Amino acid sequence: MKPPMPTQTTPDQVENAFYEALQQGRLDALMACWTDEEDPVCVQPGGPRLIGLQAIASSFEALFEHGPIAVRPERVHQSVFGGVAVHSVLETVRLPADDGLREATVFATNVYVLSAAGWRLAVHHASPGQPRRTAHPPVPSQTLH
Repeated sequence: MKPPMPTQTTPDQVENAFYEALQQGRLDALMACWTDEEDPVCVQPGGPRLIGLQAIASSFEALFEHGPIAVRPERVHQSVFGGVAVHSVLETVRLPADDGLREATVFATNVYVLSAAGWRLAVHHASPGQPRRTAHPPVPSQTLH
């Protein structure tokens, strides 16, 4: 079911392959990005938590029945913690509407793990959002709650 992905990958290469697969509507290429060593997790905007490759594949297969997903990743913030890489991504998704195309903003967190097979996607959590365009990041509050 999963075509092999090269073992000499980086989190960036896996992320690029993931978004290309979405844009092309290629389930096989999309599923090649995911880890199969543990149960990966996926939450699509407004959707339930999906656990495991079969649930994730079924969900994307249903989405691809309507065609490829016109998504553009932007403003990626990356953090690497040993064998785990976390990418916070602002996604712009173009959706067909009665009066043409509309753009939606989605905030996604992609977590990549380094395994014997190389870097693979372990978590994709996407939520609808509104972009806030600020010149400077907000100053963190000193209050915990």
